[in-house]
Amino acid sequence: MSQKLRSQPTLKSLSTICDHIHPSSSSQHDKVPAVVKRLLNSWYSKDCFEHISPVAIPTHEKIIEIVQQARRILFPGYFTKTRLHAANFEYYIGKETTDLYEKVTEQITMAIRHDCRRNNLPCTNCEELSQEMTLAFIETLPEVTAILATDIRAALAGDPATESPDEVIFSYPGLLAISVFRLAHELFRLKVPIIPRIMTEYAHSLTGIDIHPGATIGESFFIDHGTGVVIGETTVIGRNVRLYQGVTLGALSLPRDAGTRMRHKKRHPTIEDNVIVYANTTILGGDTVIGEVSVICSNIWLTESVEAGTRVLLKRPELIFSNQFK
Repeated sequence: MSQKLRSQPTLKSLSTICDHIHPSSSSQHDKVPAVVKRLLNSWYSKDCFEHISPVAIPTHEKIIEIVQQARRILFPGYFTKTRLHAANFEYYIGKETTDLYEKVTEQITMAIRHDCRRNNLPCTNCEELSQEMTLAFIETLPEVTAILATDIRAALAGDPATESPDEVIFSYPGLLAISVFRLAHELFRLKVPIIPRIMTEYAHSLTGIDIHPGATIGESFFIDHGTGVVIGETTVIGRNVRLYQGVTLGALSLPRDAGTRMRHKKRHPTIEDNVIVYANTTILGGDTVIGEVSVICSNIWLTESVEAGTRVLLKRPELIFSNQFK
């Protein structure tokens, strides 16, 4: 044992092996303070964006928690570790909903205060207003649950690949995006700042489906596959509408000052009841209306309205076959 101890390297011998004992001559740490000063100057000049304020800003992680908790309430038993049965169901829903109320109130309060600070508005009665908004949001949950049930039934009716509502709830990206949208839309209608957009962009990051919380979407809405679907803020979608992957319901090319001049104006299309829009189709413009019971086939570009009961498709392209063995 003593022989082993004597053979172990000393700190001095280690220094000849490891170049981390002494600072490397190639170190550039002394250059960092100059970069910090340049960063500070850019923020002080107001050419860049920052949030340096005693006013708290809504927390992205907390809003994601709100989304996940709301889904546990909307779909009881699906996303919980607690096994639910008749004896504990009311207690569980009561606890989850009360906890959700507190979390939403906290984040709305911060959102209102941040909005006031950002826009130089007097901030009064923030907590009282947030309590009212949160209660109004919580009161919509039964209606959100009911309309999501129609969305699930639409998926079962429109997709022969599944026979199980469990599969739709657990694994369909379309339903995930729609459920988050329906929650965010209620907050958007209550004029809650920033939080609705964070919610739908969270769903967008998970599913590839981008639905602005300001869109209006009727019951029994089904998005099949979903990746690449874009639904703009002023889009209006009726009942029993089905969209496939890659569909864009967007705005026409906008002027440079559209951020102010076109705000709150109808920029996105209207899709009436019982319409099907197939993959990779683009429909643009606030005056564009797709009449009820119409079918818009794949790879269509539309900037004009379509009468009810119309089928729109491309003329069959000419295919060229080349056989390398002939």
